[in-house]
Amino acid sequence: MAQPNNLDSRIAEVIQLLQPGEVVSYGDIAADAGSPRAFRHVGRVLAVTEGLPWWRVVTSGGRLVPGNELKHAELLRAEGVVVEQGHVQRSPAGRFAVRRR
Repeated sequence: MAQPNNLDSRIAEVIQLLQPGEVVSYGDIAADAGSPRAFRHVGRVLAVTEGLPWWRVVTSGGRLVPGNELKHAELLRAEGVVVEQGHVQRSPAGRFAVRRR
């Protein structure tokens, strides 16, 4: 089994620090991990790493994971996040804490 690279570890660490109700973007995670342009890599890490709170990460526009919107919305709503039509509208913390216009 291959060992995760340093970027993978930093990304996983940032995601693990997300608190319930905190919703951020893939780009936010990449920037916090020290590689702001690695937003696509964040998605790959989420796809292969078990135990991460993947539901707290969305696109910069708030879009939920395509094909998994129902489960994604259910998990977010359980944490007090407002989701409408497949997008985060408001969250208690993180990028979407202020109502989007």
